[in-house]
Amino acid sequence: MLAATSLFVGVSNVSIGTLLSDDTSAHAAQVLIISRVPRTLALLLAGAGMAVAGVIMQMLARNRFVEPSTAGTVESASLGILAVMLLAPDMPVFARMLVASLFALAGTSLFLAILRRIPLRSVLVVPLVGIMLGGVISAVATFFAYRYDMLQSLNAWTTADFSGVLRGRYELLWISFALTLTAYVAADRFTVAGMGEAFATNIGLNHRRIVALGLFIVSMVTAAVVVTVGMIPFLGLIVPNVVSLAMGDNLRRSLPWIAVVGAAFVLVCDIVGRLVLYPYEVPIGAVIGVVGSALFLYLLLRKGARVG
Repeated sequence: MLAATSLFVGVSNVSIGTLLSDDTSAHAAQVLIISRVPRTLALLLAGAGMAVAGVIMQMLARNRFVEPSTAGTVESASLGILAVMLLAPDMPVFARMLVASLFALAGTSLFLAILRRIPLRSVLVVPLVGIMLGGVISAVATFFAYRYDMLQSLNAWTTADFSGVLRGRYELLWISFALTLTAYVAADRFTVAGMGEAFATNIGLNHRRIVALGLFIVSMVTAAVVVTVGMIPFLGLIVPNVVSLAMGDNLRRSLPWIAVVGAAFVLVCDIVGRLVLYPYEVPIGAVIGVVGSALFLYLLLRKGARVG
């Protein structure tokens, strides 16, 4: 229902009536095929992919408040895109995604390495470490962007906006869909990895290989989304926690629902952004940032109060 609503919300008049009218059907059909359908598909794929990437990050870090935007992953991907714009501006989009995924992989690995050196990892310390690491990486990216007069271009990548999604400009997100299916196939292994290296090793699983697969999925999904539409904050934190409250921690059972709820949440925020200042549009990154930061603080304080 939300996807169907998304197809008919916007400045251009696209409705059942205009599609059936002899005078306006050609224009309405063109807008629908070139803009509305690709945008809706991009929303579905990005929402599902980032939600699944978030729950994988939580399994690897063994903390419910970790996701790509609170672990330095998104900021690292943005730094990779900035490096491409500075050193190889004519690089194809797919190659940009690969570079961004390598940077995201490096940033996520650095975050996990830092966590291993912290002797007492409380529930609240882990996301704060990730946020600080992301802030450092973001500061480095901002410095180089300012130095080479590319701040505006960097900001375009760091704020999610689906208004520019057209046919031929969102297909990279199908990679995130394929990786989401891969995560479902390996869901039981990620569940075991979330119980700790010793437990996974005792039952005969290669913990390092599972972690490497998880990091690969998270990095590729994050890079595909950032390259296509920009940074979507807090999505991978909110959705897995909400689904976990209803369905528990069995990843095999909950992963499809995490993907569906993630897609639905992004659709709702995008529709709100299109309607709140109609006919103007608020970028979805701003809408999710406001809602997500409030929910993140609520979950953090709720958990902190429970621990205390």
